[in-house]
Amino acid sequence: MMDVALSSLVAALPQPVLLVNKQGFVQAANSAATELFSTRIMGAQIRAYLRQPDVAAMLERVLAGQTEDSASFIAHSGSREMVWKVVARNGLAEMFVLSFSDISDIEAAEAQRRDFVANVSHELRSPLTVLAGFIETLQGPAGDDPAARAEFLEIMAEQAVRMSGLVADLLSLSRVEAVEKIRPREPVSIDMVLKATLAALRPQIEAASIRLDYDVPEDLPDIPGDYDQLVQVFHNLIENGLKYGASGGRLDVSAVLIPALPGYDCPALRVGIRDYGEGFDPIFIPRLTERFYRIDKARSRDSGGTGLGLAIVKHILSRHRGRLIIRSAPGEGSKFEAVLPCS
Repeated sequence: MMDVALSSLVAALPQPVLLVNKQGFVQAANSAATELFSTRIMGAQIRAYLRQPDVAAMLERVLAGQTEDSASFIAHSGSREMVWKVVARNGLAEMFVLSFSDISDIEAAEAQRRDFVANVSHELRSPLTVLAGFIETLQGPAGDDPAARAEFLEIMAEQAVRMSGLVADLLSLSRVEAVEKIRPREPVSIDMVLKATLAALRPQIEAASIRLDYDVPEDLPDIPGDYDQLVQVFHNLIENGLKYGASGGRLDVSAVLIPALPGYDCPALRVGIRDYGEGFDPIFIPRLTERFYRIDKARSRDSGGTGLGLAIVKHILSRHRGRLIIRSAPGEGSKFEAVLPCS
């Protein structure tokens, strides 16, 4: 018979915990464990539930007498994959303890870090390869050919600008993430932010022959924010509209005060950037703010995109307790809306 105090202790623990005897049969399971495995786990052979190779091998080592061991166990909850760290400890006369810790977020963060490093390496390797190749060519016979030299130097300058833009966006993303938990409180006029942004982008707007429709009331309330970061948000969004929506020949910039909005206990400003270009399939929308994600990779690179612009926008809006709403459809253009609380 199992000690009542021990059974009560197991039941009180928040993470899934099992007590297993030396033959591998489950003697006790708390509510978190039965939620993970179902109530059928009681009295069952633990090997039938932990069949994945790493955790099964760990079980055999512990059943053979090893004092402590651990392994990862992957479970599925609906469409979500969960990663559990399973720790087995031999400390009782006739049983050992299996405890489960959810490390899904840690694993996801580590995977994101690996992907980020791989993406940065790839994005820098391509222009560096081009530069190295042209430098080698210019050091050879092409160095005496004025036409070839001019052509190669122009391409090299473009690649240098691309690398410079990537490094600038990486630094910007790092700075935004460093202060993301600190909400800015300085009053900022959205009208001033948008006019300053459009003034900076005026040469690009004119070069693209875009008709700009500006519909932003001057009496909108100020919002608590970081002026420079908000300029960066709308610079990225408007520049996206110019790059990918220029074929529509028109860009709308608008803002409106929303007295009440789900998720906010105060009025909010909704600032929209609408283009009339090709648009894209809505299935891509959930991934657009991922770092380095591009719908059309070649076109994005050719237009000077780093794949970080919308990730920066998302983090800045998060710092302002705002959110980004994206709407698009093939042939109908795209609309990016930044929602920013007024207090």
